[in-house]
Amino acid sequence: MQELQNKIVFVGGKGGVGKSTSAAALSWQAAEKGSKTLLVSTDPAHNLGDIFNQKIGGKITNISTNLAALEIDPEIETTNYIKGVKENIKGIVHSGMTEEVHRQLDTAKASPGADEAALFDKLISIILEESEHYDSIIFDTAPTGHTIRLLSLPELMGVWIEGLLQKRQKTNENYTQLLNDGEPIEDPIYEVLKKRQKRFSAARKILLDPNQTSFVFVLNPERLPILETKKALSLLDDYHLHVKTLLVNKILPENPEGEFLGKRKEHERQYITMIEETFTKQELVYIPLFSNDITDKQQLENFSEYFRKG
Repeated sequence: MQELQNKIVFVGGKGGVGKSTSAAALSWQAAEKGSKTLLVSTDPAHNLGDIFNQKIGGKITNISTNLAALEIDPEIETTNYIKGVKENIKGIVHSGMTEEVHRQLDTAKASPGADEAALFDKLISIILEESEHYDSIIFDTAPTGHTIRLLSLPELMGVWIEGLLQKRQKTNENYTQLLNDGEPIEDPIYEVLKKRQKRFSAARKILLDPNQTSFVFVLNPERLPILETKKALSLLDDYHLHVKTLLVNKILPENPEGEFLGKRKEHERQYITMIEETFTKQELVYIPLFSNDITDKQQLENFSEYFRKG
């Protein structure tokens, strides 16, 4: 399945459908094939450590010969983000104002959206810098709404920065005319904005390249995950991010024992029909419900076998 072999794969979906297990299994399979692989969790409720039964945390940690993992810590990334902003404005802000600007930035650290901005910066950094060190990078993302927001940010931030650059350029032009010497003035703020615009543009180019990046959604054959997935795919399409593969997880055995499971299976058949009629443009990979939680590498190997069958 070529779609799952791209260098960058984002795994998304509703909470509880099996995103982390799917992302871990994809990573494990890639690493076993000899690809140097980085598995990254952007979900604040990390559970990669539980799946691999070892502590991972906010630093890249080796899982096996070819597999490393990272659980992004929003608090640490927010601190690093504010620190980076302070570095960026060093020499730009008047020395008499530095203390007040730093105080404002420290206050902003606790404001809504700060962790999102920090996570976004980390995501861009991984896509642009870590790609040099790994053959595959697989993202285990947070539940759907957060994922859509994160993936749409390169476009939204690109538009926002373009607006700031235009305003900054106009201000500089007015200032030059005021001085009437015709010489363009040096503007370090403009240069900082321009640099960030280039990074967003480079990351967006990679995200939109279907030969480099894949978007995979996981869902269960139930009504709410189907509806949420349909809505998510439509929203991502608006940003030209197209999901081509769906992992339909936790399929019951064909002939389950007992009246209760028999009725569940009847409902499941209806929902699988609904999935096949709704997602006609996506490749569907069916994965059975396992009798136990996936908590070790052998079980991941068993789980990943279904990607090959898909």
